[in-house]
Amino acid sequence: MRSVAGRLRRVGRSAAAVLESDQRREEIVHAAGGMIVRRTAEGELQVAIVHRPLRGDWTFPKGKVEPGETFEECAVREVEEETGFTCRLGTFVGHTEYRDRKDRPKVVAYWVMQSEKGGFSPGREVDELRWVDLSGAARLLSYDRDRELLVALGAAAHDLFAGDGVSSH
Repeated sequence: MRSVAGRLRRVGRSAAAVLESDQRREEIVHAAGGMIVRRTAEGELQVAIVHRPLRGDWTFPKGKVEPGETFEECAVREVEEETGFTCRLGTFVGHTEYRDRKDRPKVVAYWVMQSEKGGFSPGREVDELRWVDLSGAARLLSYDRDRELLVALGAAAHDLFAGDGVSSH
């Protein structure tokens, strides 16, 4: 049986392969985001889901990679911009692929994250943030591609909190 970390590393390599091969065919929009997690006092895992009023959807915080920026740097920056939380980057969770509103291919890489400081304030891009358990996230998320990441998130979050005695922020 393969380890969780091994499965996640394979996903990371496949994301890089997708980016490399597809980039030759047409311009890809590269983006990155985070799945901010916390444990409640009772030990329940919760994830932050954001509402984007301009699109009317519920999703994970994410955004486009800026020139010269790594996927990891983008994920941390976008999460902070959209949620107000400065986060510690954890394990790579996976990626999604779809066509954006301009019909361009888009690849979004996601990492599990843990908030270190900050707090949410509604803004133009994101007007609401909810902390929900994984089953609540599955019901609230607007896109199947986001729901598919929840399985890997559970394993990655376990690794993030292992040995750290961390509870809720």
